[in-house]
Amino acid sequence: MSATRRIVTAALLAALLMVSKFALDGLPNIELVSLLLILYTLEWPGLALPALYTYVFLYGLMNGFGLWWLGQLYIWLPLVAAARLLRRWDHALLWAVVSGAFGLCYGALYAVSYAAMNGPAAGVAWWITGIPFDLLHGGGNFVVALALYRPLRAGFSAIRKRAGL
Repeated sequence: MSATRRIVTAALLAALLMVSKFALDGLPNIELVSLLLILYTLEWPGLALPALYTYVFLYGLMNGFGLWWLGQLYIWLPLVAAARLLRRWDHALLWAVVSGAFGLCYGALYAVSYAAMNGPAAGVAWWITGIPFDLLHGGGNFVVALALYRPLRAGFSAIRKRAGL
């Protein structure tokens, strides 16, 4: 794939992350970003990180680069790493469990940046107060991935093959 095609494809993948994030912003911790990152890692492994960090940068531009944004720099990496390690399996239930587990762990992962900036007690307090949202996040990720993994995977695979990506 040419450098131009890689850049354009990564930008389009990042745009889809942004659109999906803002389209579901009104729902409490229900998002497609986790599933999309899994699928990007499976279908476009070399473009998952460029798409992710373009999204993270744009997300900061849209919402302001506060201290909250620092967690965005690392929080998605365990999910991409898990998808990379488990890439040989094509089971919707597996990816629903992975996505759900990521949602459950999201607050704990994010608490690391709070602990680094404000001390361990602040990180633990932030994580504990967010557990109800992590439960919603994990459940939402599980349901979304279980319902949409198969059709999105088929669609992305067809797009990748037709476009020669």
